[in-house]
Amino acid sequence: MAKVLLKGNEAVVRAAIEAGCKYFFGYPITPQNEIPEYFSKELPKIGGAFVQGESEVASINMLYGAAAAGARAMTSSSSPGIALMQEGIGYISKAELPAVIVNMMRGGPGLGGIQPSQSDYHMCVKGGSNGDYHNIVLAPGNVQELVDMVQEAFDIADQYGMLVIVLADGLIGQMMEPVELRKPKERPIQPKTWALTGPNGGKPHRIYNLKLQAPDLEQDNIDLFKKYAVIEKNEARYEDYMMEDAEYAFASYGTASRVVRTAVDKLRAEGYKVGLVRPQTLWPFPYEAFQRKNVKKYLDVELNMGQMIDDVAIACGDKNMIEFFGHTGGVLITVDEVCEFAKKVMGGAK
Repeated sequence: MAKVLLKGNEAVVRAAIEAGCKYFFGYPITPQNEIPEYFSKELPKIGGAFVQGESEVASINMLYGAAAAGARAMTSSSSPGIALMQEGIGYISKAELPAVIVNMMRGGPGLGGIQPSQSDYHMCVKGGSNGDYHNIVLAPGNVQELVDMVQEAFDIADQYGMLVIVLADGLIGQMMEPVELRKPKERPIQPKTWALTGPNGGKPHRIYNLKLQAPDLEQDNIDLFKKYAVIEKNEARYEDYMMEDAEYAFASYGTASRVVRTAVDKLRAEGYKVGLVRPQTLWPFPYEAFQRKNVKKYLDVELNMGQMIDDVAIACGDKNMIEFFGHTGGVLITVDEVCEFAKKVMGGAK
């Protein structure tokens, strides 16, 4: 298939429609405004529907209803908008409904700014709603991966009855790269016999959230975590770069990992044995990727204040093995800064 040049936000729409998404509910917020704009033009052409909710709260609840009816549907937003959606995210997670959210992150806290950041790791990976639950979180590192992950997200959501969050940042949404629309791998997806399709359809349905008896709610949580254990076993993924003989390893994802990858090339050219471990799923987190006997230190590089550090520490078993460098608030890191940071940690060792 021929490649086409697409802006990240527009690529989200193309990928979602290719995956069979016919319904979008959202509210404008920078830096992802091209997503709802493009959906509003394209969905009517295929018999779908675009609805601009009066707020992010309304939009996530519209998504809840569409998912309960068995439709392939999604929403998108950026950091403060995702924060407003948290109650609805909890409802969808409890109901075990398949749905997709794209979050093009910006800086925070609060309204923050409109520049790209990785400020929402904690909110999306650890869960910003109440209760014991997880969402599958995919972390694209470029526009092609964004396309692949959006397409696959709908199948993953259907396979597990889960909310899937594609967690990118504003820079990936705004950059243009050549991409190919590829079919994701086939997954075992069951018919949606539970979907609300009319007065006689969808029994038992997946929309009612309240459990008044504590033992019943506890059993629901136990059942959820049995499913989560299967997902942790099957879906964790990552990419290694120059890790065969690496004595120091960067840990980075998304846009930050692109800068780090160039820094690795530069440091390798100077004789430093460095590599990169790039998580592609943030939940489930690829813990096994950081269990390397030859690595002396992990150099965590993020566009935040170090939100992934705890997961890397759990993975390698020693928080003292981790050094952090990053910028926040929308300030981007540079290759030279990453190289300088690495050399300081390595003490000039080659």
